[in-house]
Amino acid sequence: MPSHRPPLAGLAEVAGADAALSQVRELIGRSSVQLVAPSAIRPFVAATVAAARPLVVVTATGREADDLTVELSEIIGDRVALFPSWETLPHERLSPSADTVGRRLQVLRRLAHPEDPGHPEPLQVVVTTVRSLMQPMAPGLGEIEPIVLRVGAEFDFDELTTRLVEFAYERADMVGKRGEFAVRGGILDIFPPTADHPVRVEFWGDEISELRAFSVADQRSLTEVEVDLVVAQPCRNCC
Repeated sequence: MPSHRPPLAGLAEVAGADAALSQVRELIGRSSVQLVAPSAIRPFVAATVAAARPLVVVTATGREADDLTVELSEIIGDRVALFPSWETLPHERLSPSADTVGRRLQVLRRLAHPEDPGHPEPLQVVVTTVRSLMQPMAPGLGEIEPIVLRVGAEFDFDELTTRLVEFAYERADMVGKRGEFAVRGGILDIFPPTADHPVRVEFWGDEISELRAFSVADQRSLTEVEVDLVVAQPCRNCC
């Protein structure tokens, strides 16, 4: 997978050479460090520390976590990920959204298996919230292996759709949201919870012959979006 230099990577290198930030990086892990600085410098501090060791950044709110993740992505690219909190409470009879489940499982899988296909680079920074850290998790979630679809791979079509159901994907007549799939003859439409667009998977027998992103609105192919492979994370903590 091609690597693109983040737009603020050069500025981060300059910041990392600053004597004060270098001292902070050296003290992390050996003692408690209290840093009083403008909020704009926080992503550069995190990037400087993460250059030496993996880092978990905890924010007070989800909005802060979202903003910091975006800022860090401008500095270190795909080496940062957001670990979102559940949007439901334990006593509520509601299931978390497929998006949230998929993003959480994707982060855990990247941490446990950075060598997996579809992972751009090993994670250096995970951004999360206090609420997320306080929510219990079952052990071994990072070991749940996603379904990986690529041109040339072979699958028994019926077994694949059964596996998607086990992953809590909803079968629909037409894919309209994340966590759904649809079947028409030898074509599988799927919208993984971590994907920007749904993907049309065409089979020739048991072999995948083509992958094409398409629009939810009109179901037409998005020719400007290249799809090399599809990583279908589960839509619930299962399997």
